[in-house]
Amino acid sequence: MLNRLRPLVLSLALLLGFLSGVGWAETPALRVAVLENSPPMSYRDANGKLTGFSHAVISAVCEELKTRCEFLVVSLERVVEDLVLGEYDIAAVSLLDTPERRKKVLFAKPYFRSLSLWFAQPGVAPGHPGVRIAVVKGSAQERYAVQQNWLTVGVPTNGQLGEPLSAGVAQAAIIPMSSALNLQKNKNFQHLGLVSVVMNVPELAGYASFGINPRRPDLKEAIDEALERIKRNGVYDRINTQFLPFRVN
Repeated sequence: MLNRLRPLVLSLALLLGFLSGVGWAETPALRVAVLENSPPMSYRDANGKLTGFSHAVISAVCEELKTRCEFLVVSLERVVEDLVLGEYDIAAVSLLDTPERRKKVLFAKPYFRSLSLWFAQPGVAPGHPGVRIAVVKGSAQERYAVQQNWLTVGVPTNGQLGEPLSAGVAQAAIIPMSSALNLQKNKNFQHLGLVSVVMNVPELAGYASFGINPRRPDLKEAIDEALERIKRNGVYDRINTQFLPFRVN
């Protein structure tokens, strides 16, 4: 009798082990929206690998959560609407927490403070008549310019903001400070002879956060706690030093 039961017991043990393994393997990954041409925040390195300050911070958060994260490259123009539709769980794209966006999505705790700079020829101030302004489509900078009834030239990514200026299509640009520092290293951009001023308007300055799918309110507390842990354990500071020449928090 015992001998006849042994194969059955062994089969049950193997089945339970298999099902347990399947459970782990099928644990759904968090879908994380990221940008690929917004250096130094999120971009591809020389080997084509996604990297950057924002990418490294959300990767550290995923490690703290002990959760697999699947990175999906997106454009800023659609990211909030797609987050509302449930296309992603997290948008790691440095969103300014605005009243309009807060009506649509959830926000994690801020992970850095953002400023915007105005770039133009000397003497050309914001609001100068006839000036076309380069902005990223879907950005807070574009929304502000449109609200002022300024002429705009939209580009898909922060990394492309210098292109309409070099081509003479735009005569000014509103650029997030982190992206501006990277653009200023570009020789073509340097040759334009532009000067910059900080735009001290509430709509273009403030704390940036990760957006969270409004259908996943459970994620907010977990992400907030993970952000606090990486700030306490030194991981955040190491990421800051690796990607940015100034302290952002």
